[in-house]
Amino acid sequence: MSKKGGAAAAMSAAASIVKLVVPAGKASAQPPVGPALGAKGVKAMDFAKEFNAKTAHLEPGLPTPAIVTIQPDRTFSFEIRTPPTSLLLKRAAGISTGSGKAGSEVAGTLTMKHIYEIAKIKMQDVSGVEEEQLCKVIAGSARSMGLRIVQ
Repeated sequence: MSKKGGAAAAMSAAASIVKLVVPAGKASAQPPVGPALGAKGVKAMDFAKEFNAKTAHLEPGLPTPAIVTIQPDRTFSFEIRTPPTSLLLKRAAGISTGSGKAGSEVAGTLTMKHIYEIAKIKMQDVSGVEEEQLCKVIAGSARSMGLRIVQ
């Protein structure tokens, strides 16, 4: 085995990553947090306390993605991401669900200003992508949900 392969194997064993979507300010040891972190040997209540403190400034209950990195010694760190694009689109359009028949059924309308505002929020999570490109991706997501984009 080459040194490169050995180092890569050691790095993969070094830390594990768990992706969760947790309501802002409302994390607890209940599912999905407890089982996901407990299986990795992390105390879910420790994560919940830190997560709730970091998300206290957000709207309570807002679905918030978190990427948790767990070290072999069971210590952890986590990164909070922005809410899912679909949630932001639904809120901007004032709807609770998208269209079941995108393309033939319109669930709501958005303006390009809404698309650019959502792109500004999502820019925090992506790197190497220009805002204009991200707007095109978000507009595509909106259309797939049955949202019509107007000027």
